[in-house]
Amino acid sequence: MYEVEAQFSKREKEQIKISKESNERRFRESLSLKVSSTVVGLWLLVAEHLRLGSWDLIKAYTGYGDYDIPPRIAMQVVNEAALCQNRIRQKYYITHKGFELLNGFGYLVTDEGVHEFLNNQSVEQSRVLQETLSMVRHNNGHFQGSIVAIDPHRIVSTTRREMPKKKKRPNSPPGKMLETFFALNTSTGQPIACTIGSTEVNTSKATIDLLDMVKKTNKKALILADKEHFTEGLIKEISRKSCFEYMVPAVSSQRIRQLERSLAFTKKWAGYAIAETVFNFSGKNEKYRMIVQREGETEQDYVYKSFLTLSQRPAVELLCDLYDERWAIEDFFNFDGAMGFDRASTFNLNIRYGKMSLAMLAQAATYQFRQKLPKPYKRWNAMHMVDAIFNKMDGDIRVHQDTIIVTCYNTPKELNLQTHYQGLPQKLLAEKVDPRVPWMYNFKLDFRFK
Repeated sequence: MYEVEAQFSKREKEQIKISKESNERRFRESLSLKVSSTVVGLWLLVAEHLRLGSWDLIKAYTGYGDYDIPPRIAMQVVNEAALCQNRIRQKYYITHKGFELLNGFGYLVTDEGVHEFLNNQSVEQSRVLQETLSMVRHNNGHFQGSIVAIDPHRIVSTTRREMPKKKKRPNSPPGKMLETFFALNTSTGQPIACTIGSTEVNTSKATIDLLDMVKKTNKKALILADKEHFTEGLIKEISRKSCFEYMVPAVSSQRIRQLERSLAFTKKWAGYAIAETVFNFSGKNEKYRMIVQREGETEQDYVYKSFLTLSQRPAVELLCDLYDERWAIEDFFNFDGAMGFDRASTFNLNIRYGKMSLAMLAQAATYQFRQKLPKPYKRWNAMHMVDAIFNKMDGDIRVHQDTIIVTCYNTPKELNLQTHYQGLPQKLLAEKVDPRVPWMYNFKLDFRFK
């Protein structure tokens, strides 16, 4: 059995005998009492985790079964991410049974316990979790179209280790940063996968690893990249070893600027013209397609921007219709970044990959929940969702026979939650989803709205 006991404080060890049997006993004892909670809204995500198959993904990630402790620790991390919380901070929040029972526990696992658990999970296990989740999401229709945006995303870190400082933005002061790399489906704005840079993993290597995960759902996607991906090694690797289309802005070097001004442009409309040429990196033989746009009516007003591409689509389509879709990835960081993609307290790669991969699971379940909301509520960002529903909805939790009943009070009728969640076992069965919640010892779940 996994040595979870070592993760708990001496006081906690004296209070609880950590075992599968004692956890189930404490869970059932807590359910026997009527629990009042302010996080009953978060229980709505249980239904989405059942639809998503989250528990099977978590079990595969941890290597443990339905009645073991480690998958429940992972579920606690997932639910913390859904609440946009980075750590438990037991003195300040989620110290009541409503949150603890949600994870299949009768108690909370401490920050140290979560830290030790994630430290025992490898980077490869996190990668497999992301890849499997992306395939599940693809089958569930979370990704549409064939355009993928990739972007390096620097996260401010509070780590105490000595390390080179970097700038998050050109005009910002340098600081300790965790460099991450994300791939996102631009049509739905949903993340496909993420990787982390390190001293041995530069931008090119991290991007190749990221695109290897993208291949699991789309081998022929059009990849829209950032200037940081304008490297000879990366473009050569993609050209030789994949079927991806690729488009990346060229770095405005002196050589590129001279090339731009030497081209013959074709005017498309007032103030806009396009030219094409063949480009090779200095000292390299490989030839690539380069398209250049020129904006401005007079020579002194001309502004040039060049792109290297592996796509054979028309230049106007690439420049005017498709490349702007890359900004969907910035919307994602603004929209769902608070779920665990905007902070990093440690640079332990096992822990960082684990937290970010489990946060991807929380984000996927929240996305499914958000799709059931009417407009404009489905455009709520992650923090708004927490404040309005997950962490601010009063209610109680009790058990009746084999079903956990969650009663939500004063729920706004315009959210239409009754339609989707009242009578949940029958609704899940109609969708061919087992209504039993395995991390809650196979209790079913239902909701009442008053």
